[in-house]
Amino acid sequence: MARIRLLEINHFRSIQALSWYPTNGINCLIGPGDSGKSTILDAIDLCLGARRNLALSDTDFYGLDVSQPITISITLGDLPERLKNLEYYGEYLRGHCDLLGTVEDEPRQDLETVLTIRLTVSADLEPVWSLYSDRAALLDPPRALQWKDRIAVAPIRLGHHPNSHLSWTRGSVLNRLSEERTEVGLALVNAAREARVGFGAKAAPQLADTLAKVTETAQSLGIPVGASVTALLDAHAVSFGDGAISLHSEAGVPLRNLGTGSTRLLIAGLHRAMAEAANIVLIDEVEHGLEPHRINRLLNSLGSKDKPEPLQVFMTTHSPVVLRELSGDQLSIVRSTPDKHEARWVGTTDDIQAAIRIFPEAFLAKTVLICEGASEIGLIRGIDRFMTARGNSSLQALGVSYVDAAGGDADRAFIRANVFQRLGYRVAVLQDNDKTPSVDIVKKFVDAGGFHLAWRNGRALEDELFASLPAVAILALLTLAQEFTTDGLVNNHIVTTSQGKSTLDLVLQEGDAGSYSAETRDLLGRSSRTRKAGWFKSISKMEAVSHDILCAHWDTTDTEFIEAINRLLRWSYGQA
Repeated sequence: MARIRLLEINHFRSIQALSWYPTNGINCLIGPGDSGKSTILDAIDLCLGARRNLALSDTDFYGLDVSQPITISITLGDLPERLKNLEYYGEYLRGHCDLLGTVEDEPRQDLETVLTIRLTVSADLEPVWSLYSDRAALLDPPRALQWKDRIAVAPIRLGHHPNSHLSWTRGSVLNRLSEERTEVGLALVNAAREARVGFGAKAAPQLADTLAKVTETAQSLGIPVGASVTALLDAHAVSFGDGAISLHSEAGVPLRNLGTGSTRLLIAGLHRAMAEAANIVLIDEVEHGLEPHRINRLLNSLGSKDKPEPLQVFMTTHSPVVLRELSGDQLSIVRSTPDKHEARWVGTTDDIQAAIRIFPEAFLAKTVLICEGASEIGLIRGIDRFMTARGNSSLQALGVSYVDAAGGDADRAFIRANVFQRLGYRVAVLQDNDKTPSVDIVKKFVDAGGFHLAWRNGRALEDELFASLPAVAILALLTLAQEFTTDGLVNNHIVTTSQGKSTLDLVLQEGDAGSYSAETRDLLGRSSRTRKAGWFKSISKMEAVSHDILCAHWDTTDTEFIEAINRLLRWSYGQA
């Protein structure tokens, strides 16, 4: 069974240039929307599909520039013996080195023998499929795969409406599983004949008056219709082809009536059953129509856990569930630069694999914001919700994902950030300043393009809030803290932190005078972040603080604190 060793795309839709060596089994393409994932699947389908023509337009050319032809080249390895035929394909056989990931024009004993198929579309929009090698490039006309071989290597595409695979239509999985073509054809002919006669026997009595009038009129006009006309199925209007045969349940219900998810799951299982005959499977948005537990079943059917790999699968996904079920060597991130695209292998190091399991949503984003803890995530979410309600673009809509580094060692956030930074994501780290990270790890992160924001003067986020907000907002914070905690807890924390020198009542009395001293603000900050019992230590609680209190007093809050947040927001919006 043939496998794709190298895919090269030039000047096709959003892709100016791409050169990619996929893996032998599951190849799951991830990345932000409009990064070219589906275009890669389309390119494979157009180049290898068993078709004689294409419906393309100028919009399929990169940048609408028809002066540069579309070229899609696919190098196939693991060739069946018929594709190694020296008499027909000898001039086009090439060599692939798996260790180096290279293709050489001349086959050698220590290289895998491969064939390159190329689709070229010029300004006339006429597609040309041909075989390619450097040494045969000048042959005119170029040679193509024989039609039976094109059918053999053609991929099977499982789309959002996969019902065609549940009947014996051309290119369906059932068609590839079937060998009894002659007997089926004869049965169809006989079924058509019986249907014509059977319909007439049942329809004639119901249409008797009409048929009698037609007979009388024809005979009066001398039109030879015999003793009487009858109603039969028109052999030209109704024909039975292979597509008329479809799968039904025991009760006779067509399986095309199954839900989309069930249909996809069944067809994936059939692909697995015919692995020896199948070549390549293409699935756009593999999670479509499936619940999480059935996504796992689908991936298992496609061989996600099997060695050797039963199928070579190219899929796209926007589902964190899919990422959790796959390993890093089955994931490739599609990225675009001004002059090319790349599909970057995620990898299987322990830190990457752990990040995939814990933060799969972040791998589907453009920008990753590593937060010291849940409080920082809540802070940004509250600000984003406030700004979005006033007409600004949502950060999450712009592809920003939040990752909770879960506190701990001050270097932990940068260790998390390094995973995403190595893979080409825009990454920022937002952290408290009560613990100091290693100078070298911060410098390495920033020098690589990362954005780092720590609160001022050794403070945690709660310290900054109580130090920076106006007095009226401090009262609102204390009120909210009492709503979020059990009775008396806020007072207990103040008493304990102050070593009995202050209470909640004393703090409130000070606030009644219209201001709070720096000492009281510092006390409240430290009291509010008592370990494992913080007043606002959750995403939802800090989001409420951020949205309802901080944003409501934005213009009267300490300007240095606000400017620090604004710098992070400008970076997140891509303005810095």
